[in-house]
Amino acid sequence: MKPVAIFDIDGTIFRSSLLIELVNMLIEKEIFPVEARKVFEDDYTAWVNREDTYERYIQSVVSSFLMYLKGVHYGELKDTADIVLEHHQQRVYRYTRDLLKELKEKGYFLLAISHSPKLILDGFCKNLGFDKVYGMIYEIGPEGRFTGIIEDEHIIRNKANVLRRALEKEHLDLKGSIGVGDTESDISFLEIVERPICFNPNTELYRYARLNNWKVVVERKDVVYEL
Repeated sequence: MKPVAIFDIDGTIFRSSLLIELVNMLIEKEIFPVEARKVFEDDYTAWVNREDTYERYIQSVVSSFLMYLKGVHYGELKDTADIVLEHHQQRVYRYTRDLLKELKEKGYFLLAISHSPKLILDGFCKNLGFDKVYGMIYEIGPEGRFTGIIEDEHIIRNKANVLRRALEKEHLDLKGSIGVGDTESDISFLEIVERPICFNPNTELYRYARLNNWKVVVERKDVVYEL
């Protein structure tokens, strides 16, 4: 059996959020109305000014996406995702990029688990050498248009459940396993692996990492260091 390495994507490998970039491009291309930005602009400003959390901001972006996704044609979303990747594919952290390459060379099965849309994750992760990608899948109704419903949401919301499913389906082994994440939503799978790594963690994950003596790595500008 191959050892497995599990990575979150947004904020762990990608130096932003694929969903944020996708929503902004959907608004720019007038596929989403300008009102879609109003759903999250106050929370964005509060985060930038360090008056509120990034988590609140990203949840507002998720709300905007779900609010305006219904009725959008699959082709429109896919074309927009391709534009985002064309602009941002190389916008990655050096530490996790190099770790991915190292683990791939050592024969690890690379598994991505993210709450961004799988439609954009597939293209982003393919170029990084991932073997399997799990992300949000949105139901497509008549005439190829999205209904706004998330498929199997109860599974993908819990990353530990996704990991267990992948272990069974792909015949993987947790011996020597590595997990890398940046927020508390990654704790569930970090608890399962042998070597959890908290990369640029938010406050909640950092506190949990300290309580459990997990490795904490920070990349700031061109410096990578452990805490």
